[in-house]
Amino acid sequence: MEVTRWDRVQPALPYLFILLPAVFALLREWRWEVLALAAFAVAWHWLMVTRWAARPLPLIAYFGVLLAVVAVLVRIDSVFTVTAVGVFVQCFALLPGWWAYGGVAVTVGVLVAARLQPGRPPAELLSSFVVGVLIASATGLIIRTIVDQNDQHKAAIAELKDKSAKLAALAEDNANLHAQLLSRARESGVLEERQRMAREIHDTIAQGLTAILTQVEAAEAAVGEDMPAARARLDTVRTVARESLTEARRSVQALRPGPLQHDAELATVIREFTEKWSLSTGVAASVQVTGDPRPLHGEVETSLLRVAQEALNNVAKHAAADRVGVTLSYMEDVVALDVRDDGRGFSPDGTDGGGFGLMAMRQRVTRLAGNFVIEAAPGMGTGICTTVPAIPAEPKSDPHPDSHVGT
Repeated sequence: MEVTRWDRVQPALPYLFILLPAVFALLREWRWEVLALAAFAVAWHWLMVTRWAARPLPLIAYFGVLLAVVAVLVRIDSVFTVTAVGVFVQCFALLPGWWAYGGVAVTVGVLVAARLQPGRPPAELLSSFVVGVLIASATGLIIRTIVDQNDQHKAAIAELKDKSAKLAALAEDNANLHAQLLSRARESGVLEERQRMAREIHDTIAQGLTAILTQVEAAEAAVGEDMPAARARLDTVRTVARESLTEARRSVQALRPGPLQHDAELATVIREFTEKWSLSTGVAASVQVTGDPRPLHGEVETSLLRVAQEALNNVAKHAAADRVGVTLSYMEDVVALDVRDDGRGFSPDGTDGGGFGLMAMRQRVTRLAGNFVIEAAPGMGTGICTTVPAIPAEPKSDPHPDSHVGT
């Protein structure tokens, strides 16, 4: 606890009120008994207050002996009346509550008795006692007020230090929590980037390689039977291989989708991709656009395009369908993409409905706060229904071209 000025001054007051009168008395007239009694009073005060004054019986002994010594000194020289002020200070410093005023009254009574002179009327003695008690009590009240304020000041300082320590601990906890949040955010960002890279690779390179394998198998079947058909298949393989290589380079360099250009519309790109897909797979496909087509945010257009590509590639690999319908609907707040086929279908709740392609499509859509629904049943075909917010495209003057749809 902090030490105040009163804490430093108060212990020295009794010594001053004993030694200063002794110095004046000895300078005026040398008396060995004055020196001895003053030295004894100082030693007694030091011994009792520093060792045993905290207990009741030693406290009574302390005041009794001290008052006796003071009474003798006052009888020798009236200048030692000042020493009573030091006793008053000790009364209010050591005695609790109203006991302090009792100690003051006893001290005043001792002083009056020590200065008792023959012939003084009792009324004068009584008035001296009452006046002395009142003056000492008022002085004691001031001292006690100072002590109380001092204690309150120290308590307030201690409380402030405690609160400061708690605030410092809270600040340290907040700093640690902030560091943990940053670490988790970095980990989440790394995980998100890995998932995005996995989707990009799956949606570009994997799809292209799958198409190449399909064409190679068809070319092998056509060799020897229909050489022009085989050459056509190989030309398709070459085209798909080039596109896949371009997509791979783009994915490695910037992880941006290749088919969408700055001036290309999503509906046009989906229609062109569907036509190429239909030619390479032999499955009839149609594209229908409803609503008013408008430029959308690059992430929205890329996600819808990737969903369309993955859905069509799933049809080619698994559905054995004869016909596919792609519908792109522009509404006021959302854009919807439906891809439906008349193939063999599957059970969405079964083990055959949890491939990486479906998972990647769902992740793309949910990342945009959209809805992804699979409508399928064995023998009833499959429908992929996607709805995402119609976030408008950013202005072309944006200094970050990567935020736009483009290569």
